Amino acid sequence: MYLLEKAPAKINLSLDVLYKRPDQYHEVEMVMTTIDLADRIELIVLQEDRIEIKSENRFVPNDERNLAYRAAKLLKDTFSIQNGVRIYIEKQIPVAAGLAGGSSDAAATLRGLNKLWNLNLSTKELADLGAEIGSDVSFCVYDSTALASGRGEQITELPPPPACWVVLAKPAIGVSTQTIYQNLNLEDVQHPSTKKMVEAIQQQRYEEICSQVGNVLETVTLRLYPEVKQIKEQMEQSGADAVLMSGSGPTVFALVQQESRAQRMYNSLKGFCEEVYMVRMLGYPQTLD
Repeated sequence: MYLLEKAPAKINLSLDVLYKRPDQYHEVEMVMTTIDLADRIELIVLQEDRIEIKSENRFVPNDERNLAYRAAKLLKDTFSIQNGVRIYIEKQIPVAAGLAGGSSDAAATLRGLNKLWNLNLSTKELADLGAEIGSDVSFCVYDSTALASGRGEQITELPPPPACWVVLAKPAIGVSTQTIYQNLNLEDVQHPSTKKMVEAIQQQRYEEICSQVGNVLETVTLRLYPEVKQIKEQMEQSGADAVLMSGSGPTVFALVQQESRAQRMYNSLKGFCEEVYMVRMLGYPQTLD
């Protein structure tokens, strides 16, 4: 038995950090949506009691460091599953990019094994399990558009945003989320309005969505990594409708309604940045063709 699942990347349209909690996590409010840049997950049930991770991407770990591995192990342990699984991950989402690639792989694994192992868990039950793996996994289980609060595990679904082009560029650096949070001074940031972003999406007002994008982590990442700041400035000068860093970075994305403008921006960024993508906004669940 085998099954294919699509694992789309996410972008943060809004990311606010409210305070540090007693459990050392940060209380966040994030408005996130999916884009048409996705990994492809193939799940094959094994008779042997083991979990295998296969990928041609050398940056994908094949042990418990991999979130998809941890997702499969969590389901096996929680529901006493005797079968094993081979998980083949075809990577399209850049690794360590602020796009939740690993979290989306884990979420796709949860959704797929829920079907293959006939667990009949609801989306919320899968999302609750996902929260045990990582903060973005719960959102990725829903595979849509949502407000994520708490440490990211409390999900309120939203309608998909108006369709547009998304141009993404990732510089050839890695960014530690932990380092960014450690350097975040909440008294010295401009907090985005989560409420206004949610209302703009609910009312399908593209211009208002563009005017409300914001990410409090940008102040830290742009200061520590000039390459990220350079990409953001080039996108802004190229006439994007909105430009924002996703997550803790280093990927920066631009929202553009006009295809020809998005194509020009893509071409200009390819000149000095290797990982550049031009995709559509999604914000609703996708199946593999």
